[in-house]
Amino acid sequence: MARGLTGKQKAAILLISLGPEVSAQIFKHLKDEEIEQLTLEIANIGKVKKEDKEGIISEFHDLLVAKEFISSGGIDYAKEILEKALGNQKAIDIINRLTATLQVKPFDFIRKTDPSQLLNFIQSEHPQTIALIIAYLAPDQAAAILSALPPERQADVARRIAIMDRTSPEVIREVERLLERKLSAVVSEDFTSAGGLQNIVEILNRVDRTTEKTIMESLEIQDPEMAEEIKRLMFVFEDIVQLDDRAIQQVLREVDSKDLALALKGASEEVSAKVQRNMSKRAADMLKEEIEYMGPVRLRDVEDAQQRIVNIIRKLEEAGEIIVARGGGDEIIV
Repeated sequence: MARGLTGKQKAAILLISLGPEVSAQIFKHLKDEEIEQLTLEIANIGKVKKEDKEGIISEFHDLLVAKEFISSGGIDYAKEILEKALGNQKAIDIINRLTATLQVKPFDFIRKTDPSQLLNFIQSEHPQTIALIIAYLAPDQAAAILSALPPERQADVARRIAIMDRTSPEVIREVERLLERKLSAVVSEDFTSAGGLQNIVEILNRVDRTTEKTIMESLEIQDPEMAEEIKRLMFVFEDIVQLDDRAIQQVLREVDSKDLALALKGASEEVSAKVQRNMSKRAADMLKEEIEYMGPVRLRDVEDAQQRIVNIIRKLEEAGEIIVARGGGDEIIV
């Protein structure tokens, strides 16, 4: 490894070694402050010694490999592999550097587990335990597990995810021990956030329609306000592009023309184009004129008009008049 250089100097030398095109792509993912600091370091670097360049590239490669090992098998697995490849001391140096800044999320070791296998581990647990585990999973994986739970437990678990805020490290570690698996990373002593309305919305957007309906009907009884908030978040105006042409035409028959013009005033070109493709040329031209004639409008008025249209879409979906595709069981048969 290159010795006597700061982290910023090493980063600058690495960017110089990678060349301007690759470095430009990396800059796109950095904050303005980081870009300024690195630019200054690059400008101050004169001639780069060959041994420094080779050492930094090697160090960077080792860190990337170690991080991948940690993600796939945990700290102990990464240390074992690195010791065999690089020797004991170098492996320890790399692991210590990574674990000083790298925080692996709780339950990271089960993120690559097949949902059906994971379900066997957790389906007999208390709903709060299931909710905690699901809240830390990727939405697709969480949706698969939530869909596979018995209907009478789905709404209970969904509600617990929605009201979940912060969980202490002690509770997380206890749940991980219940799964009889070794911790895959050093968990920070800070409280970690998971769950909440947005989390359950992302999950429900991926479950099949039957599961969603079962959960929402139960939530409407248990907690009407929460159910309404989840409905509001589940389908946003920009999601209109996901509807098929027949559904959009059905929606347009129900929407007030003034609401449509106001809603499209703040919409993306993709949404506007999708809507106008499903109107007659005369109607589309009249809509464009109305939008132009409208002039400046308040953002709140635009959002209210968009929400009224979203409410119409959900009403039509609930009545079975249109289909909003979601989850893995909503393939449409013509």
